[in-house]
Amino acid sequence: MHTSRRRLLSLMTGLALAAGMSVVGVPHAAGAAATSSYRPVVFVHGNAGAASQFQSQAKRLASNGYPLDIIEAHEYDSPNIATILPQVYVGMDARISRLLAATGADKVDLLAHSLGTFVMQGYLNSSPARAARVAHYVNLDGRTAASPPGGVPTLAIWGEGDPARAVVGATNVYFPNQSHTQTVSSPESFSEIFRFFQGRAPRTTRIVPQLFGTAQVSGRAALFPSNVGVTDATLEVYPVSSLTGGRLSHRPAHRVPLSGDGSFGPFPVLATARYEFAIVRAGAATHHFYFQPFLRSDSFVRLATSRPGEGLGAQVDTSDRHTALIIQRQKEWWGDQGDAGDNLWINGRDVLNPANTPRVKRTIGIFAFDDGSDGVTDLTAPLPEFFSQTFITGMDLFIPATPAHLGIVRITVGQRGGGFDAVNVPNWKSSEHRVTVNVDDF
Repeated sequence: MHTSRRRLLSLMTGLALAAGMSVVGVPHAAGAAATSSYRPVVFVHGNAGAASQFQSQAKRLASNGYPLDIIEAHEYDSPNIATILPQVYVGMDARISRLLAATGADKVDLLAHSLGTFVMQGYLNSSPARAARVAHYVNLDGRTAASPPGGVPTLAIWGEGDPARAVVGATNVYFPNQSHTQTVSSPESFSEIFRFFQGRAPRTTRIVPQLFGTAQVSGRAALFPSNVGVTDATLEVYPVSSLTGGRLSHRPAHRVPLSGDGSFGPFPVLATARYEFAIVRAGAATHHFYFQPFLRSDSFVRLATSRPGEGLGAQVDTSDRHTALIIQRQKEWWGDQGDAGDNLWINGRDVLNPANTPRVKRTIGIFAFDDGSDGVTDLTAPLPEFFSQTFITGMDLFIPATPAHLGIVRITVGQRGGGFDAVNVPNWKSSEHRVTVNVDDF
Protein backbone atom coordinates (compact mmCIF):
# COMPACT_ATOMS: atom_id res chain seq x y z
CA MET A 1 0.00 0.00 0.00
CA HIS A 2 1.46 3.34 -1.01
CA THR A 3 2.43 5.94 1.59
CA SER A 4 -0.27 8.36 0.45
CA ARG A 5 -2.91 5.71 1.02
CA ARG A 6 -1.59 5.01 4.51
CA ARG A 7 -1.88 8.69 5.36
CA LEU A 8 -5.45 8.78 4.06
CA LEU A 9 -6.38 5.77 6.16
CA SER A 10 -4.79 7.31 9.26
CA LEU A 11 -6.88 10.44 8.73
CA MET A 12 -10.02 8.38 8.26
CA THR A 13 -9.24 6.42 11.42
CA GLY A 14 -9.13 9.62 13.40
CA LEU A 15 -12.42 10.79 11.91
CA ALA A 16 -14.03 7.44 12.68
CA LEU A 17 -12.86 7.53 16.28
CA ALA A 18 -14.24 11.03 16.67
CA ALA A 19 -17.58 10.16 15.15
CA GLY A 20 -18.21 6.91 17.08
CA MET A 21 -19.18 4.52 14.29
CA SER A 22 -21.84 1.85 14.41
CA VAL A 23 -21.19 -1.77 13.54
CA VAL A 24 -21.47 -2.86 9.91
CA GLY A 25 -22.34 -6.53 10.15
CA VAL A 26 -21.38 -9.34 7.79
CA PRO A 27 -24.40 -10.50 5.73
CA HIS A 28 -25.95 -13.82 6.68
CA ALA A 29 -25.03 -16.52 4.22
CA ALA A 30 -28.48 -17.99 3.59
CA GLY A 31 -30.19 -14.72 2.72
CA ALA A 32 -27.29 -13.39 0.72
CA ALA A 33 -26.87 -16.47 -1.45
CA ALA A 34 -30.59 -16.70 -2.16
CA THR A 35 -30.55 -13.34 -3.93
CA SER A 36 -27.17 -13.53 -5.64
CA SER A 37 -25.18 -15.63 -8.09
CA TYR A 38 -22.32 -16.14 -5.65
CA ARG A 39 -21.58 -19.74 -4.80
CA PRO A 40 -19.73 -20.64 -1.60
CA VAL A 41 -15.94 -20.58 -2.00
CA VAL A 42 -13.56 -22.99 -0.22
CA PHE A 43 -9.77 -22.52 -0.19
CA VAL A 44 -7.36 -25.38 0.59
CA HIS A 45 -3.81 -24.35 1.58
CA GLY A 46 -0.49 -26.03 0.88
CA ASN A 47 2.40 -27.32 2.98
CA ALA A 48 2.83 -25.36 6.25
CA GLY A 49 0.00 -23.11 5.09
CA ALA A 50 -3.23 -21.80 6.53
CA ALA A 51 -6.30 -19.76 5.63
CA SER A 52 -4.23 -16.56 5.89
CA GLN A 53 -2.73 -17.23 2.46
CA PHE A 54 -6.17 -16.50 0.97
CA GLN A 55 -6.87 -13.54 3.27
CA SER A 56 -6.40 -10.82 0.66
CA GLN A 57 -8.39 -12.68 -1.99
CA ALA A 58 -11.28 -13.23 0.42
CA LYS A 59 -11.46 -9.48 0.98
CA ARG A 60 -11.20 -8.82 -2.75
CA LEU A 61 -14.13 -11.19 -3.30
CA ALA A 62 -16.07 -9.29 -0.61
CA SER A 63 -15.13 -6.00 -2.31
CA ASN A 64 -16.88 -7.38 -5.40
CA GLY A 65 -20.09 -8.40 -3.67
CA TYR A 66 -19.41 -11.82 -2.16
CA PRO A 67 -20.85 -12.28 1.35
CA LEU A 68 -17.82 -12.88 3.53
CA ASP A 69 -19.44 -15.74 5.42
CA ILE A 70 -19.70 -17.96 2.34
CA ILE A 71 -15.91 -17.82 1.89
CA GLU A 72 -14.12 -20.48 3.95
CA ALA A 73 -10.82 -22.32 4.20
CA HIS A 74 -10.33 -26.01 4.83
CA GLU A 75 -7.28 -26.31 7.11
CA TYR A 76 -5.42 -29.50 7.97
CA ASP A 77 -2.21 -30.85 9.47
CA SER A 78 -0.06 -30.67 6.34
CA PRO A 79 3.07 -32.43 7.74
CA ASN A 80 0.91 -35.52 8.39
CA ILE A 81 -1.23 -35.42 5.24
CA ALA A 82 -0.19 -38.93 4.16
CA THR A 83 -1.84 -40.44 7.23
CA ILE A 84 -4.87 -38.16 7.56
CA LEU A 85 -6.00 -37.87 3.93
CA PRO A 86 -9.22 -39.88 4.45
CA GLN A 87 -10.20 -37.63 7.37
CA VAL A 88 -9.49 -34.53 5.27
CA TYR A 89 -11.84 -35.86 2.57
CA VAL A 90 -14.57 -36.57 5.12
CA GLY A 91 -14.13 -33.10 6.58
CA MET A 92 -14.45 -31.55 3.14
CA ASP A 93 -17.64 -33.56 2.54
CA ALA A 94 -19.13 -32.16 5.74
CA ARG A 95 -18.06 -28.60 4.96
CA ILE A 96 -19.60 -28.65 1.49
CA SER A 97 -22.83 -30.20 2.81
CA ARG A 98 -23.09 -27.48 5.46
CA LEU A 99 -22.41 -24.66 3.00
CA LEU A 100 -24.93 -25.95 0.45
CA ALA A 101 -27.59 -26.39 3.12
CA ALA A 102 -26.96 -22.94 4.59
CA THR A 103 -26.94 -21.06 1.28
CA GLY A 104 -29.25 -23.02 -0.98
CA ALA A 105 -26.51 -23.02 -3.62
CA ASP A 106 -26.30 -25.85 -6.14
CA LYS A 107 -22.51 -26.30 -5.88
CA VAL A 108 -19.38 -24.76 -4.38
CA ASP A 109 -16.31 -23.25 -6.01
CA LEU A 110 -13.03 -24.76 -4.85
CA LEU A 111 -9.42 -23.51 -4.87
CA ALA A 112 -6.23 -25.27 -3.79
CA HIS A 113 -2.58 -24.27 -3.60
CA SER A 114 0.62 -26.32 -3.83
CA LEU A 115 0.25 -29.44 -1.63
CA GLY A 116 -3.45 -28.59 -1.48
CA THR A 117 -3.72 -29.37 -5.20
CA PHE A 118 -2.54 -32.92 -4.46
CA VAL A 119 -5.21 -33.14 -1.77
CA MET A 120 -8.01 -31.71 -3.90
CA GLN A 121 -7.15 -33.45 -7.14
CA GLY A 122 -7.36 -36.69 -5.19
CA TYR A 123 -10.64 -35.60 -3.62
CA LEU A 124 -12.29 -34.70 -6.92
CA ASN A 125 -11.06 -37.89 -8.60
CA SER A 126 -12.15 -40.09 -5.69
CA SER A 127 -15.88 -39.97 -6.37
CA PRO A 128 -18.23 -38.71 -9.12
CA ALA A 129 -20.62 -37.64 -6.34
CA ARG A 130 -17.94 -35.44 -4.79
CA ALA A 131 -16.99 -33.87 -8.12
CA ALA A 132 -20.67 -33.22 -8.90
CA ARG A 133 -20.92 -30.80 -5.99
CA VAL A 134 -18.08 -28.58 -7.29
CA ALA A 135 -18.84 -26.04 -10.02
CA HIS A 136 -15.30 -24.74 -10.58
CA TYR A 137 -11.85 -25.80 -9.43
CA VAL A 138 -8.76 -23.53 -9.32
CA ASN A 139 -5.37 -25.27 -9.23
CA LEU A 140 -2.84 -22.75 -7.86
CA ASP A 141 0.83 -23.44 -8.71
CA GLY A 142 0.66 -27.09 -7.75
CA ARG A 143 0.31 -30.46 -9.45
CA THR A 144 -0.10 -31.02 -13.14
CA ALA A 145 -2.79 -33.39 -14.41
CA ALA A 146 -3.65 -35.22 -17.60
CA SER A 147 -7.24 -33.97 -17.42
CA PRO A 148 -9.41 -31.70 -15.22
CA PRO A 149 -9.76 -33.46 -11.84
CA GLY A 150 -13.09 -35.26 -11.59
CA GLY A 151 -14.09 -33.64 -14.88
CA VAL A 152 -14.72 -30.36 -13.02
CA PRO A 153 -14.07 -27.20 -15.08
CA THR A 154 -10.58 -26.14 -14.03
CA LEU A 155 -8.45 -23.01 -14.04
CA ALA A 156 -4.74 -23.67 -13.46
CA ILE A 157 -2.57 -20.69 -12.47
CA TRP A 158 1.20 -21.10 -12.68
CA GLY A 159 3.97 -18.88 -11.34
CA GLU A 160 7.71 -18.94 -11.98
CA GLY A 161 9.16 -22.27 -13.01
CA ASP A 162 8.71 -24.77 -15.81
CA PRO A 163 6.52 -23.14 -18.50
CA ALA A 164 5.46 -26.58 -19.72
CA ARG A 165 3.42 -27.29 -16.59
CA ALA A 166 -0.29 -27.65 -17.25
CA VAL A 167 -3.54 -29.31 -16.36
CA VAL A 168 -4.53 -30.74 -19.74
CA GLY A 169 -8.00 -29.62 -20.78
CA ALA A 170 -8.05 -26.77 -18.26
CA THR A 171 -7.64 -23.03 -18.76
CA ASN A 172 -3.94 -22.57 -17.99
CA VAL A 173 -2.69 -19.09 -17.08
CA TYR A 174 0.98 -18.24 -16.54
CA PHE A 175 2.56 -15.49 -14.40
CA PRO A 176 6.29 -16.18 -14.83
CA ASN A 177 7.29 -13.18 -12.70
CA GLN A 178 5.20 -14.25 -9.70
CA SER A 179 6.51 -16.48 -6.94
CA HIS A 180 4.85 -19.54 -5.47
CA THR A 181 2.72 -18.00 -2.70
CA GLN A 182 2.28 -14.77 -4.66
CA THR A 183 0.17 -16.70 -7.18
CA VAL A 184 -2.37 -17.20 -4.38
CA SER A 185 -2.48 -13.61 -3.14
CA SER A 186 -1.85 -11.38 -6.18
CA PRO A 187 -4.45 -9.09 -7.79
CA GLU A 188 -3.62 -10.63 -11.18
CA SER A 189 -4.56 -14.09 -9.93
CA PHE A 190 -7.71 -12.66 -8.38
CA SER A 191 -8.82 -11.20 -11.70
CA GLU A 192 -8.48 -14.61 -13.37
CA ILE A 193 -10.23 -16.40 -10.50
CA PHE A 194 -13.18 -14.01 -10.41
CA ARG A 195 -13.66 -14.16 -14.18
CA PHE A 196 -13.56 -17.96 -14.02
CA PHE A 197 -16.18 -18.09 -11.26
CA GLN A 198 -18.48 -15.36 -12.54
CA GLY A 199 -17.92 -15.20 -16.30
CA ARG A 200 -17.05 -11.49 -16.13
CA ALA A 201 -14.25 -9.24 -14.95
CA PRO A 202 -14.32 -8.01 -11.34
CA ARG A 203 -15.37 -4.42 -10.67
CA THR A 204 -12.09 -3.94 -8.83
CA THR A 205 -8.98 -5.89 -7.86
CA ARG A 206 -8.47 -3.57 -4.86
CA ILE A 207 -9.45 -4.31 -1.30
CA VAL A 208 -12.06 -1.60 -0.81
CA PRO A 209 -11.95 -0.26 2.76
CA GLN A 210 -15.07 -0.15 4.91
CA LEU A 211 -14.75 3.53 5.60
CA PHE A 212 -16.51 5.27 8.48
CA GLY A 213 -17.64 2.00 9.97
CA THR A 214 -16.68 -1.02 12.00
CA ALA A 215 -15.41 -4.26 10.55
CA GLN A 216 -16.04 -7.70 12.01
CA VAL A 217 -12.89 -9.78 12.63
CA SER A 218 -12.63 -13.46 13.47
CA GLY A 219 -10.14 -16.26 13.09
CA ARG A 220 -8.09 -18.89 14.89
CA ALA A 221 -5.03 -19.16 17.08
CA ALA A 222 -3.25 -22.30 15.90
CA LEU A 223 -0.02 -24.20 16.37
CA PHE A 224 2.38 -23.98 13.42
CA PRO A 225 2.48 -25.93 11.14
CA SER A 226 -0.12 -28.47 12.29
CA ASN A 227 -3.08 -26.03 12.47
CA VAL A 228 -4.12 -27.57 15.78
CA GLY A 229 -6.00 -25.02 17.87
CA VAL A 230 -4.41 -23.21 20.80
CA THR A 231 -6.07 -24.08 24.11
CA ASP A 232 -5.64 -23.07 27.76
CA ALA A 233 -4.83 -19.50 26.74
CA THR A 234 -6.50 -16.10 26.59
CA LEU A 235 -6.61 -13.75 23.62
CA GLU A 236 -6.42 -10.03 24.33
CA VAL A 237 -6.98 -7.42 21.62
CA TYR A 238 -5.72 -3.85 21.95
CA PRO A 239 -6.04 -0.84 19.66
CA VAL A 240 -2.55 0.53 19.09
CA SER A 241 -0.95 3.71 17.83
CA SER A 242 -0.50 3.83 14.05
CA LEU A 243 2.90 5.50 14.63
CA THR A 244 4.44 3.41 17.41
CA GLY A 245 2.37 0.23 17.75
CA GLY A 246 2.01 1.04 21.44
CA ARG A 247 -1.24 0.21 23.20
CA LEU A 248 -3.77 3.03 23.41
CA SER A 249 -5.30 1.55 26.56
CA HIS A 250 -4.12 -0.62 29.44
CA ARG A 251 -7.36 -2.57 29.20
CA PRO A 252 -7.99 -4.75 26.14
CA ALA A 253 -10.89 -3.95 23.86
CA HIS A 254 -11.63 -7.68 23.74
CA ARG A 255 -10.58 -10.56 25.98
CA VAL A 256 -11.69 -14.11 25.11
CA PRO A 257 -10.62 -17.58 26.26
CA LEU A 258 -9.10 -19.89 23.64
CA SER A 259 -10.12 -23.52 23.56
CA GLY A 260 -11.07 -26.25 21.11
CA ASP A 261 -9.87 -25.29 17.63
CA GLY A 262 -8.60 -21.90 18.84
CA SER A 263 -11.41 -19.92 17.21
CA PHE A 264 -12.22 -16.36 18.27
CA GLY A 265 -14.67 -13.64 17.23
CA PRO A 266 -16.29 -12.15 15.43
CA PHE A 267 -15.79 -8.89 17.25
CA PRO A 268 -15.84 -5.29 16.03
CA VAL A 269 -12.74 -3.29 15.09
CA LEU A 270 -12.30 -0.02 13.29
CA ALA A 271 -11.47 -1.00 9.73
CA THR A 272 -8.73 1.60 9.30
CA ALA A 273 -7.11 1.30 12.75
CA ARG A 274 -4.22 -0.87 13.90
CA TYR A 275 -4.49 -3.64 16.50
CA GLU A 276 -2.37 -5.94 18.61
CA PHE A 277 -3.58 -9.49 19.31
CA ALA A 278 -1.86 -11.07 22.33
CA ILE A 279 -1.93 -14.76 23.27
CA VAL A 280 -1.50 -14.90 27.05
CA ARG A 281 -0.58 -18.19 28.71
CA ALA A 282 0.19 -18.77 32.38
CA GLY A 283 3.90 -19.21 32.97
CA ALA A 284 4.81 -18.64 29.31
CA ALA A 285 5.92 -15.77 27.11
CA THR A 286 3.12 -13.58 25.78
CA HIS A 287 2.91 -13.79 21.99
CA HIS A 288 2.07 -10.41 20.43
CA PHE A 289 0.72 -10.18 16.86
CA TYR A 290 0.64 -6.87 15.03
CA PHE A 291 -1.37 -6.17 11.90
CA GLN A 292 -1.75 -3.38 9.42
CA PRO A 293 -5.33 -2.05 9.19
CA PHE A 294 -7.80 -4.81 8.28
CA LEU A 295 -9.61 -2.40 5.87
CA ARG A 296 -12.78 -4.50 5.93
CA SER A 297 -14.33 -7.48 7.69
CA ASP A 298 -11.98 -10.44 7.88
CA SER A 299 -12.65 -14.04 8.94
CA PHE A 300 -9.24 -15.38 7.91
CA VAL A 301 -7.10 -13.94 10.71
CA ARG A 302 -4.62 -16.58 11.84
CA LEU A 303 -2.31 -16.37 14.85
CA ALA A 304 0.42 -18.95 14.24
CA THR A 305 2.30 -19.87 17.40
CA SER A 306 3.84 -22.87 19.15
CA ARG A 307 3.70 -24.47 22.57
CA PRO A 308 6.24 -23.06 25.02
CA GLY A 309 9.59 -24.78 24.50
CA GLU A 310 8.52 -26.45 21.25
CA GLY A 311 8.85 -25.81 17.52
CA LEU A 312 10.94 -23.07 15.96
CA GLY A 313 10.16 -20.79 18.88
CA ALA A 314 12.40 -22.98 21.04
CA GLN A 315 15.33 -22.19 18.70
CA VAL A 316 15.13 -18.44 19.34
CA ASP A 317 17.71 -17.10 21.78
CA THR A 318 16.14 -14.79 24.37
CA SER A 319 17.28 -12.19 26.87
CA ASP A 320 16.17 -9.03 28.62
CA ARG A 321 18.40 -7.02 26.26
CA HIS A 322 16.95 -7.80 22.85
CA THR A 323 13.66 -8.11 20.96
CA ALA A 324 12.95 -11.18 18.83
CA LEU A 325 10.77 -10.73 15.74
CA ILE A 326 8.89 -12.90 13.30
CA ILE A 327 7.93 -10.97 10.17
CA GLN A 328 5.62 -12.67 7.70
CA ARG A 329 3.91 -11.83 4.44
CA GLN A 330 1.83 -13.93 2.04
CA LYS A 331 4.18 -13.02 -0.79
CA GLU A 332 7.80 -14.11 -0.98
CA TRP A 333 10.65 -11.85 0.12
CA TRP A 334 13.28 -11.35 -2.59
CA GLY A 335 16.65 -10.20 -1.26
CA ASP A 336 18.76 -10.91 -4.34
CA GLN A 337 16.86 -9.19 -7.16
CA GLY A 338 18.22 -5.66 -6.84
CA ASP A 339 15.71 -2.99 -7.85
CA ALA A 340 13.24 -5.75 -8.79
CA GLY A 341 13.30 -7.16 -5.25
CA ASP A 342 12.16 -6.16 -1.77
CA ASN A 343 13.62 -4.10 1.05
CA LEU A 344 13.03 -4.62 4.75
CA TRP A 345 14.52 -2.02 7.06
CA ILE A 346 14.62 -2.79 10.79
CA ASN A 347 15.74 0.19 12.83
CA GLY A 348 17.10 1.72 9.63
CA ARG A 349 19.09 -1.31 8.45
CA ASP A 350 18.11 -3.20 5.30
CA VAL A 351 18.25 -6.82 6.45
CA LEU A 352 17.42 -8.69 3.23
CA ASN A 353 20.31 -9.97 1.13
CA PRO A 354 21.18 -12.74 -1.34
CA ALA A 355 22.34 -15.01 1.48
CA ASN A 356 19.25 -14.98 3.72
CA THR A 357 16.41 -14.35 1.24
CA PRO A 358 17.36 -15.54 -2.25
CA ARG A 359 14.41 -15.73 -4.61
CA VAL A 360 14.73 -19.51 -4.90
CA LYS A 361 14.18 -19.91 -1.13
CA ARG A 362 10.57 -18.70 -1.40
CA THR A 363 10.75 -17.09 2.04
CA ILE A 364 7.52 -15.76 3.54
CA GLY A 365 8.49 -15.98 7.23
CA ILE A 366 11.55 -14.24 8.75
CA PHE A 367 12.91 -14.90 12.26
CA ALA A 368 15.14 -12.01 13.37
CA PHE A 369 16.82 -12.03 16.79
CA ASP A 370 20.20 -11.72 18.51
CA ASP A 371 21.73 -15.14 17.96
CA GLY A 372 23.83 -16.00 20.99
CA SER A 373 22.53 -12.92 22.82
CA ASP A 374 25.92 -11.26 22.27
CA GLY A 375 24.70 -7.85 21.12
CA VAL A 376 26.29 -8.36 17.68
CA THR A 377 24.54 -8.41 14.29
CA ASP A 378 25.84 -10.76 11.57
CA LEU A 379 23.85 -10.87 8.32
CA THR A 380 26.52 -12.58 6.22
CA ALA A 381 24.76 -15.96 6.45
CA PRO A 382 21.29 -17.14 7.48
CA LEU A 383 20.73 -19.12 10.66
CA PRO A 384 20.77 -22.75 9.42
CA GLU A 385 18.13 -24.17 11.76
CA PHE A 386 15.61 -21.72 10.28
CA PHE A 387 16.88 -21.56 6.70
CA SER A 388 16.50 -25.34 6.45
CA GLN A 389 12.73 -25.01 6.96
CA THR A 390 10.33 -24.59 4.04
CA PHE A 391 9.43 -20.93 3.33
CA ILE A 392 11.39 -19.67 6.37
CA THR A 393 14.68 -17.91 7.00
CA GLY A 394 16.49 -16.70 10.12
CA MET A 395 18.94 -13.87 10.71
CA ASP A 396 21.23 -12.75 13.50
CA LEU A 397 20.04 -9.22 14.20
CA PHE A 398 20.50 -7.37 17.48
CA ILE A 399 17.33 -5.36 18.21
CA PRO A 400 17.71 -3.52 21.53
CA ALA A 401 14.90 -4.05 24.02
CA THR A 402 15.82 -1.39 26.57
CA PRO A 403 14.02 0.30 28.10
CA ALA A 404 11.69 -2.68 28.16
CA HIS A 405 8.86 -2.24 25.61
CA LEU A 406 8.95 1.53 26.05
CA GLY A 407 10.92 2.03 22.85
CA ILE A 408 10.10 1.24 19.24
CA VAL A 409 11.27 -1.24 16.66
CA ARG A 410 11.04 0.70 13.41
CA ILE A 411 10.00 -1.63 10.56
CA THR A 412 9.72 -0.32 7.00
CA VAL A 413 8.91 -2.46 3.97
CA GLY A 414 9.83 -1.47 0.44
CA GLN A 415 7.49 -3.55 -1.69
CA ARG A 416 8.76 -4.76 -5.03
CA GLY A 417 6.77 -3.01 -7.70
CA GLY A 418 6.60 0.16 -5.58
CA GLY A 419 5.16 1.42 -2.31
CA PHE A 420 6.29 1.50 1.30
CA ASP A 421 4.76 0.28 4.55
CA ALA A 422 5.70 1.23 8.09
CA VAL A 423 4.69 -1.17 10.88
CA ASN A 424 6.42 0.01 14.04
CA VAL A 425 6.02 -2.11 17.19
CA PRO A 426 7.15 -1.90 20.85
CA ASN A 427 10.57 -3.38 21.65
CA TRP A 428 9.32 -6.09 24.02
CA LYS A 429 12.12 -8.05 25.69
CA SER A 430 12.42 -11.54 24.25
CA SER A 431 12.85 -13.16 27.66
CA GLU A 432 9.14 -12.63 28.31
CA HIS A 433 7.60 -11.85 24.93
CA ARG A 434 7.35 -13.06 21.34
CA VAL A 435 6.52 -10.62 18.55
CA THR A 436 4.99 -11.44 15.15
CA VAL A 437 4.50 -8.67 12.60
CA ASN A 438 2.09 -9.34 9.73
CA VAL A 439 2.81 -7.33 6.60
CA ASP A 440 0.23 -6.93 3.84
CA ASP A 441 0.96 -8.73 0.57
CA PHE A 442 -0.60 -5.94 -1.50
